[in-house]
Amino acid sequence: MKTGKAKRRGRAGTIVSRRKRETSADAAPRFYYKGSRLKQLRAFCMIVKLGTLSRAAEALFLSQPSISLQLRALEGELGVALIERRRRRVAPTREGQVLYELALPLVEGLETLDRRFHARCQGFAGGELRIAVGASTGQYLLPPLVAAFRARHPQVHVQLRSVIGSDGIAQLRNDQVDIAIGSLLDVPQDLNYEVLRTCDPLLIAAPDHPLAQLEQIRLDDLSPWGLILPPQRQTTFQLVDLVFQQHKLPFQVAIEVGGWEAIKRYVAHGLGISVVPDLCLQPGDEARLCVRNLRALFPQRSYGVIVRKGKLLGNEARAFLDLVRPNLFARRGDGAGTGPSER
Repeated sequence: MKTGKAKRRGRAGTIVSRRKRETSADAAPRFYYKGSRLKQLRAFCMIVKLGTLSRAAEALFLSQPSISLQLRALEGELGVALIERRRRRVAPTREGQVLYELALPLVEGLETLDRRFHARCQGFAGGELRIAVGASTGQYLLPPLVAAFRARHPQVHVQLRSVIGSDGIAQLRNDQVDIAIGSLLDVPQDLNYEVLRTCDPLLIAAPDHPLAQLEQIRLDDLSPWGLILPPQRQTTFQLVDLVFQQHKLPFQVAIEVGGWEAIKRYVAHGLGISVVPDLCLQPGDEARLCVRNLRALFPQRSYGVIVRKGKLLGNEARAFLDLVRPNLFARRGDGAGTGPSER
């Protein structure tokens, strides 16, 4: 029969043995609950998206130390550095970029689960579709597409956000819009671009302009004349500038003005010439303008729908894309329903 002292020694040995097992378990990799992992990934994605820990903390209604602790815990668990500091901002490392591309659809999918669930159950009642669109696209390309979409889904609230230049891309990356529609000269790696229409470049001039008398127009014929172009931030200006630079020819801008209708009006008054996509040519324009195809001098220009890679689209955006690009989802077979650029 054990004495009281022996029993105490036995209990002490059991406690020591248990502590050794716990210490051994602590040395092994820890597996966090999904809730904790989601918080870490959510914080990490917000840091990458906004570029600073302080902005990420504000967006998530957390303190900056909390965001920093979640980031360090995630880095410690994965065993790699995910963020590197660059002056006042932070940027993902190579491994961080890989994780960001994998994690962002998961984080966004869980955060929008309630909305997508109710939308799926209730159809499109009360849904919303947010589209960033440039002035020319919104005026000439989009109206029949929106009309067809509204005819099919009258309950969906369509919000068209007018943007200039790269503002639409910025709104797309910041999740302020679901999709963007416009023209891209170069397609960034984080975006998918599906062409909706390809346009020929046209010269427009007043009917009595000297260029109207030429049988064949060369690039150096345009060089002496003042051009009427959209602002420098816009694709048309950049495209014209690129072509003249490639041929080492000078060009002069007489007037910068936004909107093709305004440009056509100034050209018709003899204030300059312009290079425009055939998209903007309307019935009756050729009666007041000299129009020549410049496909031999300038590249064709495409207009298309732009979606962020990996983004989980709602039913409304998917329905719109299926309308403008039938069988797109079946052809691509991914969540966003988009693929590589066709340009």
